[in-house]
Amino acid sequence: MTSAEFAKPSRKQRVRTLWISDVHLGTRDCQAEHLSQFLKGYHADKVYLVGDIIDGWKLRGGMYWPQAHTNVIRRLLTMSKRGTEVIYVTGNHDEFLRRYSKLILGNIQLVDEAVHVTADGRHLLVIHGDQFDVITRYHRWLAFLGDSAYEFTLTLNRWLNHWRARYGYGYWSLSAYLKHKVKTAVSFISDFEEAIAHECVKRGLHGVVCGHIHHAEIRKVGEVDYLNCGDWVESCTALIEHWDGSIELYRLADAQTREAQLKAVEVAEPA
Repeated sequence: MTSAEFAKPSRKQRVRTLWISDVHLGTRDCQAEHLSQFLKGYHADKVYLVGDIIDGWKLRGGMYWPQAHTNVIRRLLTMSKRGTEVIYVTGNHDEFLRRYSKLILGNIQLVDEAVHVTADGRHLLVIHGDQFDVITRYHRWLAFLGDSAYEFTLTLNRWLNHWRARYGYGYWSLSAYLKHKVKTAVSFISDFEEAIAHECVKRGLHGVVCGHIHHAEIRKVGEVDYLNCGDWVESCTALIEHWDGSIELYRLADAQTREAQLKAVEVAEPA
């Protein structure tokens, strides 16, 4: 059994909403197999793709598109065909799609942002978040430079997890770990969260669901509900809204740990 298979729940679960962001299809570090297994485990009324699903920056430099990446697209199309509303919110890496905003194709919508109303009545801004990143907006050359350094840590991350999988260990993100330890990264994340929360206050909204910074989190920023989907490059995370309006942060690493614990209990139980 591969480590990707641990992401599959024991049965398909019915939920109200799924949010995923920063998949970066078209890059070598995209965890497409894990994402496909995750999506197979849920039936949702709505799926929000919160930006950077396709990495247009990388595709301009050369084509990399294995079957696993096609499988993610096919899985989303299948969900749409079976009644799931799919809302694709554009990001900076797939900004080439912004010229087609407000396009509707059956159950699939393409937008720059949306407002989601939860089952418990909260109004949440759904936006990728690059609009609130000063580096991305005003110093594009720095964004590309930082992207190159980031790629190096992702390459290390890919090799590390290759060997972890060979020795039976679950997924672990080196790049996400470093992000928590570097003071400038922590400061950047905090500034980003404050800026996007301020926008929610201006609009009279209860909260925000975003991506962009590859840092999954659910927390309060002042009176604003701040929810970040994370990514499917480093941490393999998503947000799940249940039928009572509560929102859960899914982490692949946690799912793998639970699966391993259940297997250990089954082995320990007498026949």
